[in-house]
Amino acid sequence: MVRAALNKEFSVNNSELIQNSKFKAQSSKLEMWAGVECTVNRVGNEYFNQLERNGHKTRLDDLDLFAELGVRSLRYPVLWELIAPAGLENADWSWADERLGRLQALGISPIVGLVHHGSGPYHTSLVDRTFASGLAEFARAVAERYPWVERYTPVNEPLTTARFSGLYGHWYPHGRDNLTFVRALLTQCRAIILSMQAIRQVNPGAQLIQTEDLCKVFSTPLMAYQAEFENERRWLSFDLLCGRVNRDHPMWEYLRWTGIPEVELEWFLENSCPPDTIGMNHYLTSDRFLDERLELYPHWTHGRNGRHQYADVEAVRVCAEGIAGPYILIEEVWERYKLPIAVTEVHHGCTREEQLRWVKEVWDAAVCLRSEGVDVRAITAWSLLGSYDWDSLVTRSVGRYESGVFDLRSHCGDSGEVSKPRPTALARMLRELARSGTYDHPVLDVPGWWHRPHRLLYPPVLRCCGDGENSQKSKFSPAQEIPRSLVIVGAKGTLGQAFARICEIRGIPYHLLCRQQMDIADPVAVDRAMTELQPWAVINAAGYVRVDDAEREENACLRENAIGPAILADACAKRGVGLLTFSSDLVFDGTRGAPYVESNAVAPLNVYGRSKAEAEVRVLKVHPSSLVVRTSAFFGPWDEYNFLTVVLRTLASGQPFVAAADAIVSPTYVPDLVNASLDLLIDGEFGLWHLANPSEISWADLARLAAKQAGFDVAQIEARPIQALSLLAPRPTYSVLGSERGVLLPSLENAIDRYFQEKGLGVRG
Repeated sequence: MVRAALNKEFSVNNSELIQNSKFKAQSSKLEMWAGVECTVNRVGNEYFNQLERNGHKTRLDDLDLFAELGVRSLRYPVLWELIAPAGLENADWSWADERLGRLQALGISPIVGLVHHGSGPYHTSLVDRTFASGLAEFARAVAERYPWVERYTPVNEPLTTARFSGLYGHWYPHGRDNLTFVRALLTQCRAIILSMQAIRQVNPGAQLIQTEDLCKVFSTPLMAYQAEFENERRWLSFDLLCGRVNRDHPMWEYLRWTGIPEVELEWFLENSCPPDTIGMNHYLTSDRFLDERLELYPHWTHGRNGRHQYADVEAVRVCAEGIAGPYILIEEVWERYKLPIAVTEVHHGCTREEQLRWVKEVWDAAVCLRSEGVDVRAITAWSLLGSYDWDSLVTRSVGRYESGVFDLRSHCGDSGEVSKPRPTALARMLRELARSGTYDHPVLDVPGWWHRPHRLLYPPVLRCCGDGENSQKSKFSPAQEIPRSLVIVGAKGTLGQAFARICEIRGIPYHLLCRQQMDIADPVAVDRAMTELQPWAVINAAGYVRVDDAEREENACLRENAIGPAILADACAKRGVGLLTFSSDLVFDGTRGAPYVESNAVAPLNVYGRSKAEAEVRVLKVHPSSLVVRTSAFFGPWDEYNFLTVVLRTLASGQPFVAAADAIVSPTYVPDLVNASLDLLIDGEFGLWHLANPSEISWADLARLAAKQAGFDVAQIEARPIQALSLLAPRPTYSVLGSERGVLLPSLENAIDRYFQEKGLGVRG
């Protein structure tokens, strides 16, 4: 179905266009744009609305936060499904009026989107011939109401939406065949053209910023024909808009084979509408690898094309030489179209340092290409407020949140609404890139996970069909011979070991120190280690942890838990180095009866709690920029002494397990604690934070929960009053941690499930 080569000739006027584009690329700086994830997609008869999920629907002040980033162009929704679901005569423009007016006052130019992975109001769909004319009618109304708006994206990612709606069946109208896919694509492209015609009748200078998720497909030699087909198909939306899909086009026969009449395809030749800017979207999972060796891959990756069965997996997980990446893809777009380019979505749902690394890599690729004469106008920080449930392609609503430039997991009031999105390290990065074009952070010394060997989940393929010169490692991977590192104190403890393990996974260089290498209560030892290692931040995971013994060894406890952290804080403050240290729920006396938040007064009942409370005061006094994390009741998969592991080991030996029935805590899964703490450290957060998996549970009930999940008889758990346990140190009967700053950890049930998975424990029969 695919011809050997694509005709890449352009009209005689293109030489002038190319020269103008090169001049613009060389005479202006790369811009930083931004965007709000605003998908409103339909699954069956249910609409999934990201603007409702992220709360932007009711928070006008978000726009002021966006303006503080220094961006002056914003991809912004005025969506057909939301403004006029029952027709233009019943349209409600109030939301758009208020927000577009505010953007205008802030000096931010909107790039207005009209449909974002949607299929229109209930009365239409992507295979309804009235969709295109209906959207055009709405587009004209938008242009008439906001005549000052200059840039539009009538339909976001039409090819991607057509695949998800017409070929894979994920979204409405849930087609799973080639004709429905092609019909959905042609309908959307026709809608784009008619919409721009309608808009330009009102505003002749209006520009089309057309977006698409571009990728490359790689394969084994046997599946090269399928990869070639998909690598040509990826250009279809742009080729249709540019009037390039004629009888010589590689996709012509395929389109005709699906049943599309020639006259319908010829309409695009007669009504071409080339984008003023090509908006290239790209995600790390966009590139795919096709392999007929099904036994190497999970069953859910298996598919067929009528000729072969094959696995379709993320190329980054199998291609030894890496994926195409932004440099190669932008270059391919330029060579094919010679039109101005913007990378219109840059987002990575991952840990904070990997988010920073991805933005930096795309920015560096764009800057490099501009220096080579490619007209790249901007990259776009997408998902300013994060996104929900994209791990399931928004086919269900389970609350899976990925933070973006701002984190929405901040304090919620009684109404449940986010009071104010919290800026992450990405916000600082955007401000710097928008202002000066440069940004530096120690975590950028290390390449992203997509360049590191552990990314390979399947047997690596040394040479993938279609890869060409796809590796950009030498040009865009950081090449620091000695990357800047963290210092982690507490090499022998559970927390210190967990930080080392997770830093290894996240590609964060570190030095893990024991007491002999740096005694934090010895100023000379601290100064010597800090001078030698020159860390960018220090994580204090050391300390005296024996709560009952502390009643007899008060001086030793205070030395390790209060004096030492204060000395360390002073050394960090003098060097301008960040500090992360830990406190405890035992700083509270348990009389409140409701979850303790950061601003509640401390009143420790025992020596251990007093040592932690004193450390908080001392550390923040000498180094106010320190991050002090209060946490509670550790459990984790990597040590043999935490509560859950001891419970299961005891029950497995046939012995009963005794636990307090009246001491209520909020247990904390160590991997969650470490990952969230690292994110906060990279974000530059400071002061007191409470981090625990949201819950209120007694020690006895926690033991029962673990026993039940492991298949043990819960009757083996003996619940007793805390006073009957003969503990030397008094404990609060209620020490649940809440937060007024942000609930960053998932539920306790979710954490326990992952504990069992990590330990390789299934439910017993």
